[in-house]
Parts: sequence; C-alpha cells; structure tokens
Amino acid sequence: MTLAEPRLETTPDPDTAGSGGHAAIDPAAKKGPVSVDADGAAGSTTTPPAAGSDRGTADRGTRLRRWPTRRRDLLVFGAFLLAAFWVTSQIWLDPAGRVASLYSSDPAQVQYFLAHSVRVVLHGEYPFFTDRLNYPDGVNLMANTAILGLGIPMIPVTLLFGPAVSFVVLVTLGLAGTASAWYFVLSRHVVRTPIAAIVGGWFIGFSPALLSHASWHPNIISQFLLPFIVWRVILLTRSTRVVRDGVVLALLVSYQAFINEEILLFTALACGVFLLAVVAQQPGRWRAAWRPLAGGLAVCAVIAVALLAYPLYVQFAGRQAYHGLSDAVRDYGNDLAAFISPGSPTLGGNERANANLAPNYSEENAFFGWGLALLTIAIVIWLRREVIVRALAFTGLFFAILSLGERVSYWNRELFWGPWEWLVKLPLLDAVVPTRFGLITTVVIGVLLAMAVDRAWSMESVDRRTRRTAVITALAVVLIPLVPLPLKVGSRPPVPDFISSGHWRPYVGPNQSLVPVPVPAMGHTNGMRWAASTNLDFKIPGGYFLAPRNGNTGDPGRFGGRPSGISELLDQVSTTGRVLTLTDRERRRSMDELRHWRTAILVLPVEERNAEPLRRTVEQVVGPGRRVDDVWLWDIRSLTGPSS
Repeated sequence: MTLAEPRLETTPDPDTAGSGGHAAIDPAAKKGPVSVDADGAAGSTTTPPAAGSDRGTADRGTRLRRWPTRRRDLLVFGAFLLAAFWVTSQIWLDPAGRVASLYSSDPAQVQYFLAHSVRVVLHGEYPFFTDRLNYPDGVNLMANTAILGLGIPMIPVTLLFGPAVSFVVLVTLGLAGTASAWYFVLSRHVVRTPIAAIVGGWFIGFSPALLSHASWHPNIISQFLLPFIVWRVILLTRSTRVVRDGVVLALLVSYQAFINEEILLFTALACGVFLLAVVAQQPGRWRAAWRPLAGGLAVCAVIAVALLAYPLYVQFAGRQAYHGLSDAVRDYGNDLAAFISPGSPTLGGNERANANLAPNYSEENAFFGWGLALLTIAIVIWLRREVIVRALAFTGLFFAILSLGERVSYWNRELFWGPWEWLVKLPLLDAVVPTRFGLITTVVIGVLLAMAVDRAWSMESVDRRTRRTAVITALAVVLIPLVPLPLKVGSRPPVPDFISSGHWRPYVGPNQSLVPVPVPAMGHTNGMRWAASTNLDFKIPGGYFLAPRNGNTGDPGRFGGRPSGISELLDQVSTTGRVLTLTDRERRRSMDELRHWRTAILVLPVEERNAEPLRRTVEQVVGPGRRVDDVWLWDIRSLTGPSS
C-alpha cells in the first residue's frame, strides 16, 4: 500500500455535518499523498517539481521528506519489539526449561508442529497429515492448526536452536508484529496523528486478550496480516483496479489460512458486519460500492479457492477429519464481568478474581477494565455523528454478545441463554470457540481509541497544551492498569539424555514407535517435546491434538485419539502415585495396544513424577525394565514384532 491510497472516510451524517461533525477524510481524492508534520498535523505534500527540473534533486527531496516518517516507524517498531521482549523475558531466560505456569500442553503441541515444518521442507513429507503422532492412526494437521505459515519461515531458527527457541521467537514477534501492523495501517489510512496510531496499535497488540494467549497460542496472537486484510476489503468498495486488489486480498487470505483459520473467519465476519452497519446507515453508498466490491471478492474467491481447495478438502473430508469441536470447549464463553475486569497478565489484573470469568487463563478474551469500558462508551457518544464510529460500535457490541457463549453469566452466575445457542451448530461456526469473538471487540476498541485520540489531539477549539494534557491523562488512567507484565512461567523437565544423545536409534525402526511413559495425551505432552527435539525422527502413539471420536472420520471432535486402556491406567498412576494391580484382562488389552502401536521400546525418565509406581505398573504388562542413561527402558520388539 502507498500513502497515496485513500484514507478511511469518517463522514458524519449529512444533516449533522454543520453541527460539529468532522469533514470527510479523503485526501487522496483532493490533495494527493498525505504527510504528517512534527506536531502530527496532516497536510498535503508539496507540488511536483516543474518540468525541466532535475529529477535527481526531486527524488532526493522525496526521500528527505519521507525519512522522518520512516525513522518514526522504525522507532515505534523497535519500541513494540522491546515491549514484546519484556513480556516474554522469563521464557527467554531458558526457552527449553521454562513454560507457561499452567497448561503446558499447548506449547508442546506448537513445538511439535514447528518440527513438522522442518520435515516438510527438508524431507519432503506430506504437509497436511502425519502418522508420526498418534501412530499408526495419524493426525489431520489441517484440522489442527499446524501453523505452516509460521513454522516454515522459522525453519532456520528451529534447526539451529530447536523448537523451544522458535516458540518464544514466534510469541515475541507475534505480539510486536501485530502491534506494528495495526500502527502502520492506522497511521496510513485511518488517522492523521502518529500518537493516535501508536495508541491503537499498542492496545491491539498488547491487549489483555492477546497477552492471555501469548503463553500458549502464537498462531492466535500472530495477527500481523489482519489489518492489511481489513484495509484491502474496505479498499475494494471504491477500487478502480478490481483484479489487482482482488489478487492481493486472495494472497493475504490464503497465507492467513496457514497461520490460523479461526482468526481468518473472525476477520471475514467482522468485515461483513461492519460493512453492513455502514450501508444500513447510508444506503446510497451501496450503489457505488457493490460493483467493485463484488468483482474484487469474486477474483479473491477464485484465486483463494484455487490455492486452498485441496488443503480444505483434506481438513473437512480427509482422513481423521472431524466435524465440530469437542464438548469441552464448545460452550466456552465470556462472563459479563470479564468486560469490566483487568486481565490477569496486566498490572491491574488479579488471577484469583478472574478465575471464574473466563474458561481458563489462556482464554481471557475481554478483560478491558472499568476505565476502558467507560471510556469506550464515552468515545462512541462523543463521536456518534460519524458513520464509521457507529458502525464500529455496532460491530464490537455484536461480537461481544456472541462471545458470551450459550449461557450468559455474571460473576459466574448463569442468567439466561445467549444467542450463540442458535448459531453453534451452523457449518464453520461449529468449529469456533465463542469466547474468542472477544478478540474482534478488542480490535474495535483499539480503532476507536486511535480515532478518539486523533480527534482530541487536533481539536482547534481547545488550546494545545490543555487538550494534550487531557488526552494523556485519560489514556494513563485507563491504560496503566492494562500495562503488560512478564508472562508467568514454571519449569519443565528436560528432554532425557537417552533421547537427545540418539541412544534410542538402534532400537526403533522406521515402522515402529517409541512409547513414552506416561503415554502422550493432554496433560502428558513431554513425549511430544522429545520427538520435536529430534525433528520427529521417531513415531509416538497418542498425543495432544483434535481428532474424531473413536477414530471414525467425520465424527465430532475430541482431544486425543481413540481411547486407550494402557494410557488411562498410566495416567491414573501418574496422577495418584499409587501402583495399580492389573487384572489379566487389563494386561492382555494393554499388550494388544502395544502391538497395535508396533512398539519397539517404552521409555520412562528416572526423574518423572511418580516414576517408581509407573515402573512397577509397566512391569506387570511387559516384564522388568533396565536402566539406560537417565531412563528406564523396556525393549519389547520380540513381543510386538511380526513373529509375535
């Protein structure tokens, strides 16, 4: 995009334009490219040099005029990056040994998928399905957000430093990149004042919602393409290059699909609701906008379908595809009180107070605090004459209501059924976590903040010092409680030397599996980290992923593969620390499952929690193990091989 492209028009209603409403902002149509002076006041660039003047001099003049903006951009990007390092500082101290203090399964899954990207590029493995996890049934990676759009660019880091380092790099760049992208688009196309774009970009990139996901979901916080997608959709409404703009939008959409499809769906829904809200207020806009919009979206659809048709076929109809989310997350919703409470990972946050206001600490998708909630309402009232402000307000409120889920609650007390109850079974929406609709409301609030600061910063009816003092004071009051704190971390066990040294290799063949004890599952994902540290050179059964119930393609989703008797037994021992006395039936079933997995060896770290009860339980199935390096090892190839 260039500075010469039109800004977002923020016109008031025609009948109120003379009573304090802002004039239409469309400098591209009237003045040419927009520049911003040191005070933040927008104005037109100088006129082009007269014919016959020295072109080199003109080019140098253009470069000189743009350098201040470029330096400012670099300074803002650098500040956002430093803030992201601050947020992730505790993980950076030891990426392999530190992890979010709660729910360590998601980081392990992401690290596994990062290692999968390495195999896709360096070993030519199929990108959309793998049998190296949940062996031999496998996992549909298109249905599990395998983040190929992030993992493939990170291959050099993953190879040099390991997937744990790649994970924290992605989190850091995701926060900084999202804030920077929104700042860039806001400063070029929505507001004139640099400080306004900085405030909007900062809030969106480091909002309580994104901070809550940062410890676990780099694919959700990596929203750096979204502002460009949103702007391209709006640009289509008055495009004169429909094919070009449709192609650009298609490429952005296709790439975002390989980062996170759910966020892409949210973006499409938000754009649709916003545009409808604008047209409902000014129907006359539709007559001029529908042709370029329809043409551009048609071009986008043709190209995006061509690029994504096969991956989406694998996702929805391929092996191990599932339809609908697990019941464990389908009814996740925000509590009404979540909108007026500060987020847990912020200066004003209180984990204990927030415990029942969100499904868990990784899904705090609102948490704006009283100050920001009231300021947002005040902004909408103040700028209510502007069509765009009213459309934004409607969009934010609409998705805030949907984020409440199937049952609306206030301070953990159920009040009544919400509208999500009527939508949850619709195609595509049945795969959405409703609480995450709050991410859309977060973006809306960020854009409203930017517009309000822009208006207030340049008000001519109030002297400069007074208005800027008032703006800074208001922002400090509402945003200081939301200042991000470093993410809380805990320790996790290192990858055993037996694995990292490669001593496992003589035991495990290409069509055999290595079975970590406990068997990989939600809550037991260390085995996935072991595999990731070797770039998935060995296969493991089970794991943490979404798959159809009972392994039947097309069934509703659940976490993990088909139920396993030995997995449940070892999970019980690991949790309780008590040795189980297995029946003959349980021993036979466990042995049958080990044969189904084509198990070569079982591996139990000596330092595993409740290692002794686990060792004694495993011995009831396959006999005594032996100590090798820092693990207990059971070589059962003679029991599970073809001859057995």
